[in-house]
Amino acid sequence: MSEPSPLDTKPAVIVPMDMSVAERVLKEAKAVLDDFEVVFFLRHGTCLGAVRDGAFIDWDDDLDIGSIIGVHGLTEDLIEPVVAEFRKRGFNAIVTNGDLGVSVEMSKLDTPLDWNCYRVVEGSIYQWPTVKIPVELHTDLKPIQFLGVPFNVPNPPEEYLRLKYGSEWMIPKKTGFEQAVLDLMPDEPTPNSGGFMNFVRRFLPRRNTGSLQVLDFDDRVVVGAEVVVASTTVLSGLVRSTTGQDGQTSLDLPEAGYYIVTIRHGGHEEVLYAEQLEPGIDYVYRPDPEVASGRVKVLAT
Repeated sequence: MSEPSPLDTKPAVIVPMDMSVAERVLKEAKAVLDDFEVVFFLRHGTCLGAVRDGAFIDWDDDLDIGSIIGVHGLTEDLIEPVVAEFRKRGFNAIVTNGDLGVSVEMSKLDTPLDWNCYRVVEGSIYQWPTVKIPVELHTDLKPIQFLGVPFNVPNPPEEYLRLKYGSEWMIPKKTGFEQAVLDLMPDEPTPNSGGFMNFVRRFLPRRNTGSLQVLDFDDRVVVGAEVVVASTTVLSGLVRSTTGQDGQTSLDLPEAGYYIVTIRHGGHEEVLYAEQLEPGIDYVYRPDPEVASGRVKVLAT
């Protein structure tokens, strides 16, 4: 991902990996995990490219692998020693422990690599942005040849990719896949989280409620814009709202973390696929007439 210069106030835009470097990084990660006898699988775009194209997707910006706690002998206690070995080999690593799993965000040679260790929740795991995937697709992983070596993928991979990306997963999409993934998420909160979320919204003080103001290309407020917010860490489903006369809508965020935010009004639509948001903050959305998709850290305070 490119970073803006001090003189450039525009949000960063996702840029593809160097594919030759990405191959080296993925193979080194495999060597580390194999040494610890940790079973892992390709997931997300890395799996999609390996299965569909036999190669990385040309515009992919990171590597995605996964394991499941309690499956194939992986215990939570083993994760930290593995992370320590990655760090010894020059990987930067940030570990985040959450209800849905342990996320290990790593990078080496300017190549991001995410190793997500999922928790099983009622027979399923939840992949970004909380798309429900049956754990049974990962109990008997399928080995495939990729980059000249064997890697595991969910089994059958076609069913996994259909659940993750929709029925048109075989059609390459540089943009638009984000909305297809969101379409797989329910509008209503899940039974595990809905009651708690409703309790929070009804009975606790709204001191953590922030807002989002939507502006148009001329910096004017937009009345009636549709805003859809999806948490990537809490099973709260898609939360939909509409901006009022001041161009604002409330944001009731359950916790600080990554969110997917969709903005629609008139003929304009943009899916922000990786916004780091916090409860109680007022944010502003500004579109960019030159960039229709792929922006990150777009919402300003």
